[in-house]
Amino acid sequence: MALLIGGRPIRTVLRWQVYATVVSALIAGLWQGYHGAVSALLGGLINFTAGVAYGWVALRSSNRTTGEALRSLFRAEASKIMLIVIQLWLVLGSYKQIVLAAFFATFILTVILFSMAFFVRER
Repeated sequence: MALLIGGRPIRTVLRWQVYATVVSALIAGLWQGYHGAVSALLGGLINFTAGVAYGWVALRSSNRTTGEALRSLFRAEASKIMLIVIQLWLVLGSYKQIVLAAFFATFILTVILFSMAFFVRER
C-alpha cells in the first residue's frame, strides 16, 4: 500500500506540505504581518496533522485482503476528514484575529498537495 506513513509517497507529500506552509507563512507575514503568518501556519498545520493521522490509521490496519485494504483506507480517510473539521472549528472559533485569505489559501494549497501522493512513485 503506497500511502502508508512509512511509504515514500506519504512522506514526500507531508514534506511538501511543510514547505508550502512555511513559504505561505512568510508571504502572508510580509503581506499581513504577524496574524497573517500565524493564520497561514494554522491553515497548513490542519492538513499536515490530518495527513499524519491518515497515514497512522492506514499503517495500523492489517491488509491481508483487498476488502481489508479498502476498509482501512476508508477508515483513514474518515479520520482525516473528522480531524480537519474539528481543527477548522477550533481555529475559526477561537482565533479572533485570523486572516481568512491567508488561512484558506494555505489550507487549500495543502489539500491539493496531499492529493499529489498518487503521482509520487516508490523506488
